[in-house]
Amino acid sequence: MLEELLIPVGIEVHTEIEVMADPPKADILLLRRTHPAWTPEQLKRLPDGIRDSGADHILLEFKYSESVGLSAFRQAVGYDYFYKDSKELTGREVQTFLISAKTTRKSTLDKFGYSPTDRAGVYRSLHPLLESVPLLILNELSEEPHNAYIKCFASRTEMKRAAFRTLKGQNIGLFSMKLLWFLQGLWKHWFFKGGAPMKQELTPEEVIEMGKIWGDIYLSTLPPEERLKGLGPEERLRGLGPKELVRAVGIEELLKGMSVKEIEAYLRKRKKKK
Repeated sequence: MLEELLIPVGIEVHTEIEVMADPPKADILLLRRTHPAWTPEQLKRLPDGIRDSGADHILLEFKYSESVGLSAFRQAVGYDYFYKDSKELTGREVQTFLISAKTTRKSTLDKFGYSPTDRAGVYRSLHPLLESVPLLILNELSEEPHNAYIKCFASRTEMKRAAFRTLKGQNIGLFSMKLLWFLQGLWKHWFFKGGAPMKQELTPEEVIEMGKIWGDIYLSTLPPEERLKGLGPEERLRGLGPKELVRAVGIEELLKGMSVKEIEAYLRKRKKKK
């Protein structure tokens, strides 16, 4: 989803990142900022914590089905260290985030030195090995629109519902069709199957395909006025030929708003062409 969300606003999104000179590839996501600072359009799509980072290279380790613990912290520290080392980058240039769909236990937060920041859901550690790895807990992020995209993956149903409600209020005309299909697919997956278990995994392609199918089925149930809602007059009539237009609207409606002189001038023009 982040590829469809962030690439259109100028943020590079890379998967299968090599974190050392001689891979294996890591199961993480890399965001590359190409501007000196986040642009206003980019900030609208980045969650708290990430949007506050000044780094040009953002590594994201996302824990969806498993709780955050020792193994996750070890992985994050390893990714952070080896990526910087292999690319010869400094701590200012790289920031690694650990993102958890589930709410992390207080005992775990205390054990690894994590405490809340002034941003809800964003935690930082005082532990020397973890101070460069902020933790984002999706269930706790605020309901600001820029958090809604990533909160679609929160573990709690009420948080997911709130995120989708927020997204419905966004200008979807700015989204790619693939992103819309992805969001539709997620909505169906979460809320029309009795709540999908956290262990069930779908590929992005499967989610997009589900969104296409569900979107077509949903549209077919709507009355014409609902399907056309939000479209301008020209968009509603696009694709109709002259005869179809007359049948759909009626000759009297088409002539409304035209003066007698305009109609007569048009008829004279038609006669000359014949």
